Amino acid sequence: MTLTPMAEEVAELLRRRGDTIVVAETSTGGLISSALLAVPGASAYYKGGSVLYTYESRKKLLGIKGQDVEGLAPMSEAMVMAFAQKAQAQFASTWAIAELGIAGPTGVAYGEAGSSVIGIAGPNPVSALLNTGSSEREDNMWRFTGHALSLLCKALSEDSAPLRS
Repeated sequence: MTLTPMAEEVAELLRRRGDTIVVAETSTGGLISSALLAVPGASAYYKGGSVLYTYESRKKLLGIKGQDVEGLAPMSEAMVMAFAQKAQAQFASTWAIAELGIAGPTGVAYGEAGSSVIGIAGPNPVSALLNTGSSEREDNMWRFTGHALSLLCKALSEDSAPLRS
């Protein structure tokens, strides 16, 4: 797999709209950000990103507090949207994409390997779950990234804001 083709359409839509994006990812380990940054001209739309793999990093880098996620189930669309909204506000970005996942090879108390949830905050918010049915860690990381960018492309394409030429 290569990064650039995964994000070219998203990058073009962001540029044409004059929109910006921030990324908050966990099990993709920076692949979402890497794909967005692999496209030349990324500085026009990419505001920043973080890999929030641990609870400590979520607190320190994103500023997530207990009250931000109180009562939300782990690995849920509501939880990932809380992360996306926090990132969007923190960076004053048009869009934010957040990813929470369990890449494998084993599951955890709150989910099975191959599970991911993506949240897009912005003018057309959307979230979705993905279960690959696989415990292959790296393959899941790539599949979660592809799913995240596809969902972002869908949100951008379905938003009614005018494109700039």
